[in-house]
Amino acid sequence: MKMSSRKTRLAAAILVAGALAVTTACSSGHSNSDGSKAGASKAPVKTTSISVGTAADSKGPAAAEPGAKKGGTVNMIDRDDFSHLDPAQIYMNYNAEVSLLFTRQLTGYKTSEDGSQKLVGDLATDTGTTTDGGKTWKFTLKDGVKWQDGSPITSADVKYSIERTYASFIKSGPTYIQGWLSGSDYRSAYEGPYGGKHLDAIQTPDDKTVVITFPEAHTDANFTLAMTGYGIVPQAHDTKEEYDKKPFSSGPYQITEHVTDRSLDLERNPNWDPATDPIRNAYPDKWHMAFGVQAQQSTERFMADNGDDKNTFSFHNQVHPTFIDQVKADEKLKPRTLEGLTPYVDYYYINNTRVKDQKVREALIKAFPHQQTRQLQGGTSYGDYATAYMSPTVLGYESYDPYGILKKPQGDPEAAKALLTQANAVGTSIVYAYNNTPLQQKVTEAIRDALEKAGFKFVPKPLDAKTYYDAIGQVNNEYDLYWGGWGADWPTGYTSLQPVWDGRAIADGASNYAHLNDPEINAAIDAAQKVADPVEQGKAWAAIDKKLQDKAVSIPDVYQRSLSLYGSGLGGVKFDTLAGLQSPLNIYVK
Repeated sequence: MKMSSRKTRLAAAILVAGALAVTTACSSGHSNSDGSKAGASKAPVKTTSISVGTAADSKGPAAAEPGAKKGGTVNMIDRDDFSHLDPAQIYMNYNAEVSLLFTRQLTGYKTSEDGSQKLVGDLATDTGTTTDGGKTWKFTLKDGVKWQDGSPITSADVKYSIERTYASFIKSGPTYIQGWLSGSDYRSAYEGPYGGKHLDAIQTPDDKTVVITFPEAHTDANFTLAMTGYGIVPQAHDTKEEYDKKPFSSGPYQITEHVTDRSLDLERNPNWDPATDPIRNAYPDKWHMAFGVQAQQSTERFMADNGDDKNTFSFHNQVHPTFIDQVKADEKLKPRTLEGLTPYVDYYYINNTRVKDQKVREALIKAFPHQQTRQLQGGTSYGDYATAYMSPTVLGYESYDPYGILKKPQGDPEAAKALLTQANAVGTSIVYAYNNTPLQQKVTEAIRDALEKAGFKFVPKPLDAKTYYDAIGQVNNEYDLYWGGWGADWPTGYTSLQPVWDGRAIADGASNYAHLNDPEINAAIDAAQKVADPVEQGKAWAAIDKKLQDKAVSIPDVYQRSLSLYGSGLGGVKFDTLAGLQSPLNIYVK
């Protein structure tokens, strides 16, 4: 998922079967603020295992938060209202995070006290079973799962929820399941359930059983179905377009009032049974969420910690850059400060259709001033130096670093110039496109200095921040180098690498911003996604990552980090490494 100023889609972090190590790690994208903070070198990324749970792991209730108690009202302040609450419309992480309180899926993720995470059955008794390598998936619903009116959640609800994702008014959610079932032009194949037609590929032999059959194998479909975009919607209470403002609850809370762009209020759903839910705790009696609070204002309020702000958190508002040093130096704030890796990787994409000489691309990588650009954008709080195209939060991640980024993060102009000399390319012009904001102007000058020292001719091209992705997303753009961020849509290497580096995905507006079309990489992507064993599949994605680095297709820059605060009157506030946000699932009023 690409990253923009607020539109960070849900990313997921997973390690299947606990056989590999990943970081415990949304981010606001390429910052348009003027914050400028330095930071010392970070220690190596701390890792923890994440696994696929068993049927036993999928049983409720969720593990209790030590010291937690029920009661009270928790407040949330954020810049924007949630752009979507209809699960079929949800693709952004902050929409998905609040939906955990009132929308359930077939599968989901639970976090243990030690920080390890598991994919488990949410409504389903387990994470699904397949006997044909991922072509056919069977899920069995738990006993006792109910809607907010007390009616049972059935397999028909699951089938209907997937079918309505085909409807013409559903424009913002994921399209993986639809495309897998019905092809890329899936809306022409099926118009949704409102005309009385249904999908034969989804069978419900009884009220508890759902069988989904794809034309081809999809070994990680159970991960895909953990996306909020495939959360359930009851046919009896489906208000179509209006459902986006007030969905019907299957989770521990239900919406009592939603005033667009002002507030969202929740209270307990009396028909949610914690015995069915291994993921969610429900400590507060109520939630009051207010919008229109900018990051600078929320940071000031959290630092002051007065009145109702003591019982307040924020899904998305991070510490404003101007306060980073102050917050990190204040010992009194440390107990209520959260910092961690997000699932996003920042790249500086090299346009491979324009920069064809690999030696020149290697020189760009060698010369790039990671240390200087990171310092301008928040120092260590902005991110950890990247040594792979996949995030450390993705199945199969391995640090590689063939160009010595960790040894010389400031860039190596001498080595870069030597490569240009070998290629007879000293003086090569590099057209660098950037967001025309005060901060990115400073970043651009740091890049100019580094590349010119290495022997490049630097040509800066400022772009309007509102249309930045539109400009760099053109196949025939006139730029050689430009920033972009990406995070996986679910926890395997498939959505981490395929959308960005598959040469058959080159099109205006698509995500292959480097315009790479390498037959070896394309074939390796096809082979990796057919590997049924998740650990072996992870190794296949790691091998592709190394091939990409060996071919110098672009410049990995940082694994983005998040720094946020919350009020002193709350306990159980934790960083959700899957979304890169503060999680509501264990919050309680002290």
